[in-house]
Amino acid sequence: MSTDFQKAREDLGRRLRTLRTESPRGPLTGTALSASLGWAQSKVSKLENGRRTPTAEDLRAWADATGHPGAYDELHGRLKGFESHIRSWRRQLSSGHRPVQETWNEVTAAARVLHVWDSFAVNGLLQTPDYARHVFESYATLQNSPRDTEDAVRARMERQRWLYQPGRLLNLLMWEGALRAKVCPPEVLAGQLDRLLGVIGMDTVRLGIVPMNAALRVPPANAFWIVGERLVITEDWHAELWLDGSDTVALYRRVWESLCASAVFGTEAQHVIARTRQAMVA
Repeated sequence: MSTDFQKAREDLGRRLRTLRTESPRGPLTGTALSASLGWAQSKVSKLENGRRTPTAEDLRAWADATGHPGAYDELHGRLKGFESHIRSWRRQLSSGHRPVQETWNEVTAAARVLHVWDSFAVNGLLQTPDYARHVFESYATLQNSPRDTEDAVRARMERQRWLYQPGRLLNLLMWEGALRAKVCPPEVLAGQLDRLLGVIGMDTVRLGIVPMNAALRVPPANAFWIVGERLVITEDWHAELWLDGSDTVALYRRVWESLCASAVFGTEAQHVIARTRQAMVA
């Protein structure tokens, strides 16, 4: 996964490896370090290779165990530096939408559970090709980015294979306004709503709709993804934010649960979608 967030994790991992191999008591092997900390050896390997995000406690233990207690402040500063990582759309879209979609495919492929809130458009995991095509075209015009629409659509459809893998679960909440947003021609939107009706009841999808007239505990603000339990991805017009911190992830999970309390599921969700579909042809 080639992202600024991942690069920062890998840089931190290399710094951890240096502290281990340059211990004042002599170089430590990964096995010896893991034994002294009471960790699985795989944890040391994942941290050093940027495949796992350390906690502040992990960094404190690492600094002490390698004989570099004074390095903790530096390590913790690096961690805080990428807990909120801004990835500008201008730079991300410099080669078009397909590379961005491929990065997302890698992110979701590693997750077994997703918690998502969508407030402005149908979620990409459930989009039809025609709907996705219009969304990509709109953003390419807005960002003045290369138009690789068909490649981007194919990449997005490839991501949807995630829905058909055993053990996966998409916990998706959608604002009713997202169903009504005319980001595409009426016939395309009608087909998209039919697709949503069809996924209700899938083992890998738990779709909730927050009706326009529902009482809300929190405002229906920005859309976001909670990937597993360690990463939140949200976006604004200028950039995408990757947020990695236990307090931040916990906050977004509370927001998701608050919105979930206002949602309807199953037959009630079907009624909301069907009502929107019927209003289009009335």
